[in-house]
Amino acid sequence: IQTVTVGAGGAASIEFAGIDQTGVDLALLLSTRQDAFAHNQIIMRFNSDSGSNYSFVELTGSGSSASSDSASTTSARIKAASPGPSETANTFGSSNVLISNYTSSSAKSISSDSVTENNATAAYQSMTANTWTGTTAITTITLTGDGANFVEHSTASLFKIKYD
Repeated sequence: IQTVTVGAGGAASIEFAGIDQTGVDLALLLSTRQDAFAHNQIIMRFNSDSGSNYSFVELTGSGSSASSDSASTTSARIKAASPGPSETANTFGSSNVLISNYTSSSAKSISSDSVTENNATAAYQSMTANTWTGTTAITTITLTGDGANFVEHSTASLFKIKYD
């Protein structure tokens, strides 16, 4: 559908608007880095909904330990998605996100797997399952850093999936 690449100076958010409604699922591929903190998560909202209509369950590993978390929240989360300035310079994290039945009038399920690249002992990877209880079709997706901005060359590509 669209690819967004962050330009010079970085960006506080990446947005996909006017999403085509002729598919069944959406795939979002991310290559991101943020300008603060380490192994950052990405906050994802649909149709500008910032209410408590999201929940997530996640499992994260660091190379030496693992942790899990779950919560109801005001956004979907892509955990451990972006390296920050304390991690290996000029490296970007990778995330794959699947948004199921994005045009349906039912709650939407979102699954993601991500990894922060880091040439050090700790390199994080995460699997996250999210739910958005919104019953309208997804027409807008907004991605923001959790207290940080996306740096230049961060890229997000959105694809629609149709089944015959």
